[in-house]
Amino acid sequence: MDSDAAQAGAQDAAGGASARLLKLFEAHRLTPTQRRIAHCLVRKAAEAPFLSSVEVAELAGVSQPSVTRFAVALGFDGYPALRRHLREVAPPSGAPDGSAYNEYQQAVHAEIENLRHLSALLGDTGPVSRAGAVLAASRPLPVLGLRAAGAQARGFAYFAAKVHPDVRLLDEGGTMLADRIDAAVRAGASALLCFALPRHPREVVDALAYARQSGLTVVTVADSAFAPVAAHTDLLLPAAVGTGLAFDTACAPMLLGRVLLESMCDDLPDAQARLEEFDTNAAARGVFVD
Repeated sequence: MDSDAAQAGAQDAAGGASARLLKLFEAHRLTPTQRRIAHCLVRKAAEAPFLSSVEVAELAGVSQPSVTRFAVALGFDGYPALRRHLREVAPPSGAPDGSAYNEYQQAVHAEIENLRHLSALLGDTGPVSRAGAVLAASRPLPVLGLRAAGAQARGFAYFAAKVHPDVRLLDEGGTMLADRIDAAVRAGASALLCFALPRHPREVVDALAYARQSGLTVVTVADSAFAPVAAHTDLLLPAAVGTGLAFDTACAPMLLGRVLLESMCDDLPDAQARLEEFDTNAAARGVFVD
């Protein structure tokens, strides 16, 4: 096996390990502090089996006793027992040495790892298929994304409007947000899609709680299954963000949004006809130059 193939194999294994850890942690009811620890271990799946409880505490920004309590909450006698379990799902050695790259390259490689992790999660198509069906059935379909997640929501809404008859973008917060959710419910909406990325605005959490109280099924694309919005979400689809630069990068959430669009199209019988109609009208109006 050449070096490129070996590197790819190690990266695939790392993505698989992250997915297995995610399933382990999602099976338990965790406190906010414990969710931070879980999120840290999922992101550091390749290193987690070799980290001490003190190192995990430092990486997650919690106390060492919190790490011990986290292990016990998962059903282990203590952190050493949890670490032994983590070693059973650790990827093989041979992952590339991050020190060989400059900071910009490291950011790119971190995003590649996030995409590999997403690929591993999409091995189970059930959650995305269910989400696509729920969103396709909602008339109208409100799409929420504030601050850092605004670009993700706008991108999804732009393309979704080509195949869905009524998409309503909610990308501005404030006191009108609840009013716009009410308007969508009155018009017949049955679901709401949310993009939630760090740092998580309080009004997004409040808006999701309000949407569920209003009878909407909430589907959320978030940076982690342990994000603050999880408590107010019916179906959460995780996609990690990159944190190596001054501002987070969100390639995986963007791609997951496109995957969700594809799934939604599968449940919209007239999606192809709508796309063809759009192309015909755009050509007649000379919208595009290519």
